[in-house]
Amino acid sequence: MTKIEYSDPLESITNKNLIWIDIQKPTRKKLKMLEGKYPFHELNVEDSLSKIQIPKIDRYQDHIFIILHFPTVDKDKSIPRSTQLAIFAGHDYLITVQQGELKPIMEMFNLCKDNEKQKETFMGSSSGYLLHSLIDLMVDRLLHVLRKLEGNLDDIEDLVFDEKVAVARDISLLRREITTLRRVVVPLRRIILDLSKEMQRFSEEDLTDYYDDVRDHTEKVLEVLEESKETIEIFKDTDFMLSTEKSNKILATLTILFTLSIPATVIGAYYGMNVNLPGGIITGNPEFLGPFTSFIVLLIVAIVPSLVMIWYFKRLGWFGW
Repeated sequence: MTKIEYSDPLESITNKNLIWIDIQKPTRKKLKMLEGKYPFHELNVEDSLSKIQIPKIDRYQDHIFIILHFPTVDKDKSIPRSTQLAIFAGHDYLITVQQGELKPIMEMFNLCKDNEKQKETFMGSSSGYLLHSLIDLMVDRLLHVLRKLEGNLDDIEDLVFDEKVAVARDISLLRREITTLRRVVVPLRRIILDLSKEMQRFSEEDLTDYYDDVRDHTEKVLEVLEESKETIEIFKDTDFMLSTEKSNKILATLTILFTLSIPATVIGAYYGMNVNLPGGIITGNPEFLGPFTSFIVLLIVAIVPSLVMIWYFKRLGWFGW
């Protein structure tokens, strides 16, 4: 295998017989250089340039090609987005191609480059062990993201019952974050199961325990995400019910106000007519209650239905707030 010199534009680290090349923001020129040094399929090289490939493993006789996704958070955004990581793994090399800035991998690469002890710890003596170190590091960062997510869920739980605070937008953002993380973790779990067997052929030591440990962490992450998904759905339903109840209260209040205004509306409409009317205007023979008979009857006709409706509203409990 040809060793890449320091003058080469592709940054690399060598430990024993293992070489690690990390490419950030790949260009076609850089990947064409890899094609000239390693037996990579041109379709895999094209996949490395793409940002929208689905997670997968392509198996070849002397290497494997892996597409993974991990969450990253932009400085100006709180919602994580999925960032693609393409990996070429052979017997004595591991090449990582980052479409975004996966800071844990960048930090690990720089640490291995500057510290011999850390290089031995992370890289070991095989590409299988180095790949385990990379995935284990990214999964551990997922656990940190989940702790922050659980903290946000606790905050929303305190606010969802506060009628003065609108939490619908916060709930929607958290649902989106959980969905993004699940899209990352579900295929990651499947691929880790396959990697334990696939990478063993590139290593003399048994890597089963290492990949089982990463798989256990991934299962834990997925379990927390499933619980968070159920919790946020409960919060969404609760917020919807409380909002509906609040709207019903407002409608009930408006209904009561409308009912109380019926007497004034009826009397005003009646006395607004441009004809001779009872109640202060002599219109002829008075009835049994005098000249105000029509007015009194009109008042009773307007008030009685209102009192009946108020009694009915009270039975419904609308006056119990």
